[in-house]
Amino acid sequence: MPWFFLALAIAGEIVGTTALKMSDGFTKPLPGIVAVLGYGVAFYFLAIVLRTIPIGVTYAIWSGAGVAAMAVLGLVLFGQKLDLAGMIGIGLIVAGVVVLNTLSGSGGH
Repeated sequence: MPWFFLALAIAGEIVGTTALKMSDGFTKPLPGIVAVLGYGVAFYFLAIVLRTIPIGVTYAIWSGAGVAAMAVLGLVLFGQKLDLAGMIGIGLIVAGVVVLNTLSGSGGH
């Protein structure tokens, strides 16, 4: 169940960050409210996950998945481009998350 809660925390962060961008510096109220709620969901479920999965592993997966997802959403929703170095960097982040989940005994599986 903690992995499901981690997925919800990641989803909350993605929603919150996307809405934060759309709020245009909190000048648009509805996206601003969605951003606050998204981060509230993210931190609530992150706190639950930290009861069972080590903090380093949790944070690496949470932030790494968020970075990768936001790079894709930045491209799709906002037309933001990544150069080759940016793509390589995000690929390394994703690779690190995969290693943590598949090869490391630190993940609390």
